Amino acid sequence: MHAHAHAHAQETRVAADRRALGAAAVLVGGLMVGEVVAGLVAGSLALLADAGHLLTDVGALALALVAASMARRPPRGHFTFGFSRLEILAAQVNGLSLLLVGVWIVYAAVRRLVDPPDVRGGVVLAVALVGVAVNLVATALLARSSRESLNVRGVFLHVATDLAAFVGTAIAGALVLATGWDRFDPIAGLLVATLVFWSSFVLLRESTRIFMEGSPGEIDPEEVGRALVAEPQVVEAHDLHVWTVTSGFPAFSAHVLVEPGADCHGLRADLERILAERFGLTHTTLQVEHAAGPRQPVELGEPFRRETPV
Repeated sequence: MHAHAHAHAQETRVAADRRALGAAAVLVGGLMVGEVVAGLVAGSLALLADAGHLLTDVGALALALVAASMARRPPRGHFTFGFSRLEILAAQVNGLSLLLVGVWIVYAAVRRLVDPPDVRGGVVLAVALVGVAVNLVATALLARSSRESLNVRGVFLHVATDLAAFVGTAIAGALVLATGWDRFDPIAGLLVATLVFWSSFVLLRESTRIFMEGSPGEIDPEEVGRALVAEPQVVEAHDLHVWTVTSGFPAFSAHVLVEPGADCHGLRADLERILAERFGLTHTTLQVEHAAGPRQPVELGEPFRRETPV
């Protein structure tokens, strides 16, 4: 029942992700085409550079859409968890592309500081304000899904950094108009690069933790182990593993030893209820056995044992 409910929730989330990603892709793609035209007409390298950033957004959106579509496929063959982890792979690729975009911005900004090109501040300001409006709508579309899906969060960070880039470009365009000093443009670019690097770090850290089978940030494996052995008749819990299959899909397994004569099936049901209610762990695999017996299972890590009074 838990697995069925989780599968339904996952299906609903992925469908919402696809709708948000599709709408954002249309908006950002249209803005990119418009900015390329404006950049060519105005002879503005700044606008063409922004269009280059948007091209990475479109690529990120396309990759995220493919991952979200693949995630809906049921488990089969060797892929017993299905293809949902493609979302995390897409998030990692987006994190790496953000890193490369940041490096490119720094390189372009340094070149412009050394030899600033003529910047047509009025055109830059007008197009940047349109970019701010479009990216505000795109970030609003993606905001809700980004809290639940690392895949969407990767695209959200792309679009959010472009929103910041457009704000910086608009301010730079206004300052160039007011003062005639062209170096405001690359200075704004360097500030945006700082935000791009931070976003990339956050995304790569989270996706790498999932690939390394780390426990979800909100679940402490030590606390889970202590909760299991705190239950009456539970003697020990070991081979305990908590990991994340994909965004919003934590999994848990453990070997639990109980007192001789205890009801293994009843205790397992109680422990599964505790794991679901206290920790949100609904995809669980518990091997429950009586403590007395000749066979000693192999232990991975320190076992959790019930405290006995001295």
